[in-house]
Formats: sequence, structure tokens, C-alpha cells
Amino acid sequence: MNYLDFEEPIRLLRDQLAQAKELQETSDVDMEALVQDLESKIREVTEKVYSDLTPWQRVQVSRHPDRPYTLNYIDAITGGRFNELHGDRTVKDDKAMVGGFGFIDDQCVMFIGQQKGINTKMRQYRNFGMANPEGYRKALRLMKLAEKFNRPVVTLIDTPGAYPGLEAEERGQGEAIARNLIEMCQLKVPIICIVIGEGASGGALGIGIGDRVLMLENTWYSVISPESCSSILWRNWEHKIEAAAALKLTGEDMLKLELIDGIIPEPLGGVHADREAMYALVKKEIKTHLAKLMPMDANKRVDQRIRKFSSMGVVNG
Repeated sequence: MNYLDFEEPIRLLRDQLAQAKELQETSDVDMEALVQDLESKIREVTEKVYSDLTPWQRVQVSRHPDRPYTLNYIDAITGGRFNELHGDRTVKDDKAMVGGFGFIDDQCVMFIGQQKGINTKMRQYRNFGMANPEGYRKALRLMKLAEKFNRPVVTLIDTPGAYPGLEAEERGQGEAIARNLIEMCQLKVPIICIVIGEGASGGALGIGIGDRVLMLENTWYSVISPESCSSILWRNWEHKIEAAAALKLTGEDMLKLELIDGIIPEPLGGVHADREAMYALVKKEIKTHLAKLMPMDANKRVDQRIRKFSSMGVVNG
């Protein structure tokens, strides 16, 4: 298991717990009392560490190497009943953007999301979760397909941003994202957007227009990453901690600013500490919101969606 720098006290206690359990298995020494004491201390220290995370620490947790990615959520939520669809029918199949029909119990849903890789080879294959224009055009094609068959859309957002390469700009990165924004505003079926990791810039917003926009507790959503913000304002990355605080990118900040509709709490110690519990909670949240959105008139739902996003922000005359 991997640990972040501020998780060091937790790591030390877990190492002691592992040693105590090993000694108990390999000898006749009764370590049960020590094991219970260590387990209690681990919970206590974990609660203390995670009860007061700074914005930068939340950014770190959102990038934790053991954190599950989009396809992990989809597979768990659907129980493997997921059929991935490929290609934008114009250029190619963007591996950074995945999507397809899946079942949440008896409800057929169109899942769409950015997919990062679990190791170096897969990260290169998935382009580190940074989609090209064809990725956003594939996402739009799948949304239109969902609309055709009257199936709700669930998007899972986890990207450091849209791919900024020259070839992406040549193929219309800005236009592809902008097209998604206007089309998602007018889509006739319910849309639920959930930030499960990083939610950076237009790369996240390109699949982030929905009737309900939710964030997991230890995720971030902002126009720019703390590192990039620091490099622009201070000409280096050394002020990323200050930038993270100034950007107001946490779920609490976003909810206070009325830019999202809710926060999904994570298990103690983050998603990586208990994946199954997180999968179950995300599934429950999706079902809860779909139960409210599905009976609504489509035109009323679209009107509410447009009004919600149109009312965001402050305009000074």
C-alpha cells in the first residue's frame, strides 16, 4: 500500500500491527490485546489526520496511486454488466475517454468518464486521462445515443485537464469542449456528473454539465491545477500549497459557492482505504438522484439545468 507524506503516522502504526499479527501467527505469544489496541490507535490517528486536511492535501488524496479510476467504479456499480462503446466516428477511439451502456440493478445507464492508467504503460496508453478532441466527440456521440434510447447519463470526472498538445488544438480541442457544453445543456435525458478524482479546467467541464453535479469528499474541481496556477503567478511550482488554498477548489468551497449540488463522503482514510464502501455509496447516490430526475418532464429538466448554470458567477456592471 502506498502512503502520502502526511499519512506517515498511519503507516507506522500499520507496520506495527502487521508485525504483531505475524508474531502471533508464528509463535505462541498472545498478541490479541496489542492488536486490538493498535487497531484502535490506527482509527483514532486516521480520524485525526483526515478530519483537518488542507486543500493541498485533498489534492494529494485525489491523486493517490491506490485510488480507483472510472472503469473500477463502473465495473463495481454495474456488477460487470457494462458494454464499452468505442470511437467518435471521425478520427479514432480516444483511450482517455471511456463510455458505454451499463446496468445499475435494472436501470440501463450511459456511463462516460476519463480513465487514467494504473501503471506507467497504462498511463501512456490512456494519455494520463487527458482526452483529445475525439474523446469529447465520442462522449457527445454516446450522450446522443443515450438520448435516442431515453437512457440517463452518468459522467465520472477524473482528469488533470484536456490534452494541450499541438495536434489536439489542430483538431479543434476548444470547439469540441464548447460543443459538449451547449449540447449537454439541452440533452433531454437526466445527467448526473460526479467528480471522483481530479476535476481540472475545461477537460473536466467538457463532461460536467448536469442536473446534479456531485463531488467525492477528497476531490478538487477548478479552472486550473495548483501547480499550473503557481507557475503562472510565481513562475515556479513552489507556491502550489498557497495556490490550492486560494483557488477554493475543495468540495466544501464549491458547495458554499453553489457550483455543485452535493458532496459524497468518503470512507475513513479516503477511497483507497475502503473501495467497496465507496462503490456502494456512489451507486446509492446515483440511484437516489435518478429516482428524482427520471419522473420529471424533459423540457422542465432542461430548463432547470440551463437556469442553474446560467445563474452561476457574479457579473459587475
